[in-house]
Amino acid sequence: MQTLWPALHARRVAGPRIAYRRERWDTPDGDFVDVDWLEPAAPAGAPLLVLFHGLEGSSRSHYAEAFAGWARSHGVGLAVPHFRGCSGEPNRAPRAYHSGDFAEVGWLLARFQGAQRARGGGPVLAVGVSLGGNALLRWAGEAGVSAGTLVAAVAAVCSPLDLAAGAQAIGRGFNRQVYTRLFLRSMKTKARAKLAQHPGLFDAGRLRAARDLIAFDDLFTAPLHGFAGAGDYYRRASAKPVLADIRVPALALNAQNDPFVPAASLPRAGEVGRHVTLWQPPEGGHVGFCQGRAPGHVFWLPRAVGGWLLAQAEVPARAGHASS
Repeated sequence: MQTLWPALHARRVAGPRIAYRRERWDTPDGDFVDVDWLEPAAPAGAPLLVLFHGLEGSSRSHYAEAFAGWARSHGVGLAVPHFRGCSGEPNRAPRAYHSGDFAEVGWLLARFQGAQRARGGGPVLAVGVSLGGNALLRWAGEAGVSAGTLVAAVAAVCSPLDLAAGAQAIGRGFNRQVYTRLFLRSMKTKARAKLAQHPGLFDAGRLRAARDLIAFDDLFTAPLHGFAGAGDYYRRASAKPVLADIRVPALALNAQNDPFVPAASLPRAGEVGRHVTLWQPPEGGHVGFCQGRAPGHVFWLPRAVGGWLLAQAEVPARAGHASS
């Protein structure tokens, strides 16, 4: 309930519906990424918050709109780059996106930093949710000290930092019956479209037979992105092994009752470097953290995480709507 209710029913924003302006960025490999910018634009000199969404998410996911509402009320710019295939239009290349796509994250952040510098804006901050958070922290660990040239601070929300543990958890019990079916329905549809676009890309029979994310990743995600199989993908893409290498302020927020992320798999203080802060509250579900009377609201998440990011960048939080 702490996972499903916030996504389906809780209030996301205070005030008018979130409005975006879309830009299409051509990628170095001849593909594209669609970026949604919060409208109206933030004042000159404002910081920019870049949000990397989760598996099959978008700028209209409940958490993305919640962060957009917080940014709007605090004078912060916000941009949501869509992972390939998640903006409503199939991408051109055979590749899609994956949990350890740190090269794509780094390219996007360099573009955002350049755009922010050109307009005389403030620091770039980044938050990743679920899959997006693992990819973001994996990038920060891989980049080391150079990450600080692109971002002032980063945060990961409810991210499966141990991908193998997360894949196993989502494939069991209630998770398998509800979440696995939900994700696979969308992912298989996109994979079939990709096969029609690039005949022979993978075995259509194996796709039909796939009943969990591990089987899907072994067939589609892993080989399309240079991994030997699902196990190799989970090992090489997980952010947990590189958390000690991060050299910018980084927050990892994980509820201990997250149905996708077993508490036993969460990083401990001795497994991270001094730049990483761990928040591991006992409750919250997966990207839930709902509060207030029914239907409730999800204002706490962006307020807490956004406030932490601004503090790391030494940017005073501008007073906004009391519940934003």
